[in-house]
Amino acid sequence: MKRHAAREKALQALFQIDVGRITPEEAVQNVVHEEEVDPFLQQLVFGVVEHQEEIDELLRSNLEKWTLERVANVDRAILRMATYEMKYVDDVPVKVSLDEAVELAKKFGDAKSSRFVNGVLSKVKDALHITE
Repeated sequence: MKRHAAREKALQALFQIDVGRITPEEAVQNVVHEEEVDPFLQQLVFGVVEHQEEIDELLRSNLEKWTLERVANVDRAILRMATYEMKYVDDVPVKVSLDEAVELAKKFGDAKSSRFVNGVLSKVKDALHITE
């Protein structure tokens, strides 16, 4: 499975965990069905869940005029996944994480999602003192 496809599946699983209150294991099985679980997909889902408190705190401090709870469910899942990648996944360039998040927002979010996601993640990148 290519990383883009793994990110899409991870997004779907994270959405289910957030909205459906199901376990990460159950969510991953729901999105892969009978296929073998991709290691990158698994890393994203379980990494976000494991570090969600820190990720959410970082997101909260970079949201202007929004609370994390008010952010659309899909956008919140995208922001969490991209923040996890930017902070904890060393073998993915930050620019790639950011670009992928914007693409996911265009595909799964509403008309304003991609700009919103890009703006928040740019602030997160700056807060993490990441230079490219």
